[in-house]
Amino acid sequence: MSCRKSWPCSASVDTTVAKIRVLIVDDSVVIRRLLSVYLASDPQIEVVGTAANGEIGLAKIAQLNPDAVILDIEMPVMDGLKTLAAIRKVYKKLSVIMFSTLTERGAVATLDALALGASDYATKSITEGGVREHIATDLIPKIKTLCHCVTPPAKALSGYSGSAKPQLNSRKTSSNLPVEILAIGTSTGGPNALSALFAGLSPKFPVPIVIVQHMPKIFTRLLAERLSAISGFKVREGEPGALLTPGEVWVAPGGFHMDLVRTAEGVKLRTHEGPLENSCRPAVDVLFRSVAELYRATALGVILTGMGQDGLIGSQSIVDAGGRIIAQDEASSVVWGMPGAVSNAGLPEKILPLMDMANEINRIVAVRGRLQESATSISATSRNTLQVQAI
Repeated sequence: MSCRKSWPCSASVDTTVAKIRVLIVDDSVVIRRLLSVYLASDPQIEVVGTAANGEIGLAKIAQLNPDAVILDIEMPVMDGLKTLAAIRKVYKKLSVIMFSTLTERGAVATLDALALGASDYATKSITEGGVREHIATDLIPKIKTLCHCVTPPAKALSGYSGSAKPQLNSRKTSSNLPVEILAIGTSTGGPNALSALFAGLSPKFPVPIVIVQHMPKIFTRLLAERLSAISGFKVREGEPGALLTPGEVWVAPGGFHMDLVRTAEGVKLRTHEGPLENSCRPAVDVLFRSVAELYRATALGVILTGMGQDGLIGSQSIVDAGGRIIAQDEASSVVWGMPGAVSNAGLPEKILPLMDMANEINRIVAVRGRLQESATSISATSRNTLQVQAI
């Protein structure tokens, strides 16, 4: 019995529960050795095998029945992307974590892998010390989360049925005021969730959109470019001093917090290297707090799939200011950490499947669009009246 079938695992090691079985697929002998040693040092993880390329890796998946595969991208014979595509044809639910270099080429390939169905990714370092740190702080937590071998906070375990049906919390709608900004927070599974969400948003979106996606430098710029290319929206990585305008989308840059400030010209972006929050920079909480402060009851926050509980405090700030929160449901989330924490705190108006979220957002912000059209129509009528009177 694998650990992913034994939810939830105890926070302490339970010898009656099987360890998480991990297969390492990487062409580097050094990386295979380092991964094997450092992963095996965790009492909840067992490295059941290694492979030097994707072809060998595929054969070993069938033999070893792992819970998770750590997959390199650049390999001879069969590279990581081809291997991933082959895995997903047979093993739809197997956790696959890409292990790529923190370079532009590696970032592009990683985003391609996520689009092909990779569960998550972790970045390699060029030094042994760096590799060890990344394994301990990034890779191991992701393995445990994806294989359901962590104990979530108590709030995240209560009050949710696991149903894919939309849920309405007992809290009434916070505001009937027109929405003036859409703020989105996401992490694990976010790139695909964002792509799906933007595919359904109205192309004439009447308010600015700001996003925090937990990703390192390089990745966030490439994510913005990719979303821009596939969605038709103008999506860019956040720039200090950029003025928010309707329909434009800003993604917080990797390694920097992004928040908003009001100036004489309008609301602008600010980026800074403040302390990590929830072990993250950028952090959803930082952005959401500033959204709550500036927009108050006209703010709409959306929490998508993600590990941890970043966004919980920020969502509370938006609700306290009279704004509104929507959260992705468990069934459609890759990891129901962030939306789960927010949902079980009773903050969202609705908990929705990803496929329904764009329609709900369009419905909410349509009030803003109708008011703008009405104001434009009244203004035009007034001008025509004045012109007639002048004649």
